Amino acid sequence: MRFEASQQMRMGQHMKLAPRMIQSMEILQLSALALEERVEQELESNIALEMDEPQGDAKELAEQRREDRRNDTEGERELVANSDDGAASDFERLNSMEQDYSEAFDNEYTEFRPPRTSGSGSSRDGGDGTAKMEAMANTAARGESLEEQLRHQWALAEVDEETRVAGRHLINYIDDDGYIRTEMDAIADQAPQGVSLDALELTLLELQEWLEPTGIGARNLQECLLLQLDQLDEVDPATDRSIERKLVEEYLPDIELNRLPKISQKSGLTLDQIKHGLDSMRALDPRPGRSLIPDSPSVVIPDAIIEYDDASGQYVAQLCDGRAPRLRISPQYATMAKDRSVEKDTRKFVDENVRNARWLISAIDQRNNTILRVIRAVVAHQTEFFDLGPQSLKPLPMTQVADQLGIHVATVSRAVSGKWIQTPRGILPLRKFFSAGTATDDGDDMSWDAVRETLREIIDGEDKSAPLGDDKLASELRKRGITIARRTVAKYRDQLSIPPARMRKEY
Repeated sequence: MRFEASQQMRMGQHMKLAPRMIQSMEILQLSALALEERVEQELESNIALEMDEPQGDAKELAEQRREDRRNDTEGERELVANSDDGAASDFERLNSMEQDYSEAFDNEYTEFRPPRTSGSGSSRDGGDGTAKMEAMANTAARGESLEEQLRHQWALAEVDEETRVAGRHLINYIDDDGYIRTEMDAIADQAPQGVSLDALELTLLELQEWLEPTGIGARNLQECLLLQLDQLDEVDPATDRSIERKLVEEYLPDIELNRLPKISQKSGLTLDQIKHGLDSMRALDPRPGRSLIPDSPSVVIPDAIIEYDDASGQYVAQLCDGRAPRLRISPQYATMAKDRSVEKDTRKFVDENVRNARWLISAIDQRNNTILRVIRAVVAHQTEFFDLGPQSLKPLPMTQVADQLGIHVATVSRAVSGKWIQTPRGILPLRKFFSAGTATDDGDDMSWDAVRETLREIIDGEDKSAPLGDDKLASELRKRGITIARRTVAKYRDQLSIPPARMRKEY
């Protein structure tokens, strides 16, 4: 085998993404909230970037800063006692300072708090620091986790120290539903020294008695429901709950499969008695731990608003760009970048920041323009959806919009990603309007989302005493001009979280 080295010349075309193009794609993909955070980061890191504030606000800000400087100068004047008035004004200022700071020195354990002044906020942020502090003070505190709440409850339980230690160990194994699904043997293997399996099993009974809501600490659904029935018997012993208890103890699997006639046959109870017992059981909570988990609602900020314009008789779209601050390049640094008298390294650093700021502003403008063009294309194609509802949603491939706007399909995908729009039909993800579909027997196009909505409408209007199976649902869809297979009906029904016919039957 012989190795040789040689030189060759080849012609070819290669595409290389420039940093500016990469930044534009990143900005385009950001949602409104993410863009706001990105702008705040850039404002902190880029000295040449600043907010483009209205002139009136700038004047008020400058006046506020001058007032702050006057207050600071007055507050820092030296205290003297040799003036003609016997230093009366100086002692008056001393008394004023003592009153301002009196709350800070109530006792030696009190945290020091500086007095309130009219000129809070640094000259750099123009009072933004104060606004941020006020926003933080008005923000709701983080809710306690389920484990923290249960530990606080258990700390108040009247038990001995050994039981308290065992209970704290058991709380570690309570899941978000409120259950202890780990085997007790496994829990005992990880228990603190001196805590036995017998102690854990006895402590579990104490936990189930002390922790609220009732049912927390149960090992399965049956035990959870029985604990709640026991608690209801203690509160209202006059009410007979024997049927509910019998259903939970003996027929819970049949209840889950909606086999009410089978339960009636085995138990001797009538269907009316069973249905009455099930109605009472609906007051029980099968997942009691969920009620203690703090809510964490997702924040959805629409990127655009679609409204009906009475004057033109059409739907119009406009961007919601009020949250993101308007940006500009600082005139001071723009001048410094061209000033030859400035040191070369400094000028180079400033020029780089000015160039980055210009790229960012350009990328944001391009993002807004692209998103608005895409949304307007959607509005023109989906007018019937806004007029008639989800069943009139038409298929709209991204390639169609890309060809219409003369951009790449990847650009459309990035413009759609994570974006929400406020419409007459509610706040919806922009991606909802892009889907494939099928043609009806009448030749009209219908998106798969519209097919699912039609399927939901058929199921909502069915006779619940004789619900439609998947074959009959497919037949009903064919009557409306939609031809799909039974297995497709089953798939869409699962996507809509609708149970099969035997589970929807009402007796």
